Amino acid sequence: MKKKICVVVGSRANYSSIKSAMRAIENHPDLELLVIVMASAVLDRYGAVVDLIQADGFTIDERVFMVVEGETPLTMAKSTGLGLIELATAFDRLGPNVVVTIGDRYETMSTTLASVYMNIPLAHTMGGEVTGTIDESIRHAVTKFAHIHFPACEDAKERIIKLGEDPDTIYNVGCPRIDLVAEVLNNLGLVDLSVLNTEGVGARIDLEKPFILLSQHPVTTEYGAGEAQIYASLQAIQESGLPAIVLWPNSDAGSEDISRGVRKYRERDKIDSFRFFKNLPIDVYIYLMKKTACLVGNSSSAIREGSFIGTPTVNIGTRQNMRQRGANVIDTEHNKDDILVCIKRQLDHGIYGSEPIYGDGRAGKRIADTLAVARPVLQKTIAY
Repeated sequence: MKKKICVVVGSRANYSSIKSAMRAIENHPDLELLVIVMASAVLDRYGAVVDLIQADGFTIDERVFMVVEGETPLTMAKSTGLGLIELATAFDRLGPNVVVTIGDRYETMSTTLASVYMNIPLAHTMGGEVTGTIDESIRHAVTKFAHIHFPACEDAKERIIKLGEDPDTIYNVGCPRIDLVAEVLNNLGLVDLSVLNTEGVGARIDLEKPFILLSQHPVTTEYGAGEAQIYASLQAIQESGLPAIVLWPNSDAGSEDISRGVRKYRERDKIDSFRFFKNLPIDVYIYLMKKTACLVGNSSSAIREGSFIGTPTVNIGTRQNMRQRGANVIDTEHNKDDILVCIKRQLDHGIYGSEPIYGDGRAGKRIADTLAVARPVLQKTIAY
């Protein structure tokens, strides 16, 4: 009988972080893939990632609607609770042998609690990393609940061991997102870019000329500051004189602040050199990371995929504090003039060399092979 592996996807970042593993699990002779899509991944205003998942050929076993309207700390806490309730029902119906949860978002906490309270072994990807925000607290908390650990780099593996986890349950497989990067980079000419003209609003961007890519999300512990923060980024990019592709933020508390800031800036300034997108297919986003003159914002993609690709990056604010990074990243604060100076430095520098800090492009297969043979022990031994 095949072992049933349930992967829970809650956002566009979740999906890119686990897609190659989902594919490997689905193709493994000893495993059966179950897919639950939840949170912002099922909502149109965040780009309906569930449609991309289906377009990639995956069967959706459950859709969990759990996001309470508002994107505030209050609604984020309530969404976490609602996700716990709904996922418990889904797990009871599907009967997975192992649940796979990804990273450090609030829906990850819902997944974790539902799984462990129901005595379902939990596998956690991308644990052990540090960022200095509430994401880090969630990430480490999930590590202490998880039974199988799939860190993305050696630094993270060592930290999980220091947290007291059994080294025999920790597998440094690399980051599955790098699998997709390696695949796309080897097939750049095959990427369908038509979505860049058929979706989104604003100017058409000539990808053969320098352009900036902006991906900026709210920081939960800085709730209320998002509108001013995105304004500083947009002003700096406009003053750089380059056109830009601007992506909508994720659904964390403060998302509406950033969204409001983008909408107001777009309507007030009537800028004719930016194009705005709710969401983009993963391969298109990787293509843009390869082609962009500079990636601006606070997305972990700049740190993870960016180091592998060599994308010149301006990382703004605290969201990625202390996360292991490559030479491609310049850090700055939410100040328009400072951001502009950093953008100009990166434009002068150009593309960086590849640094495979987060893997070599084979993480997905390693995860599937490990899940096929792992026999997780529910009663964890705590090391002191």
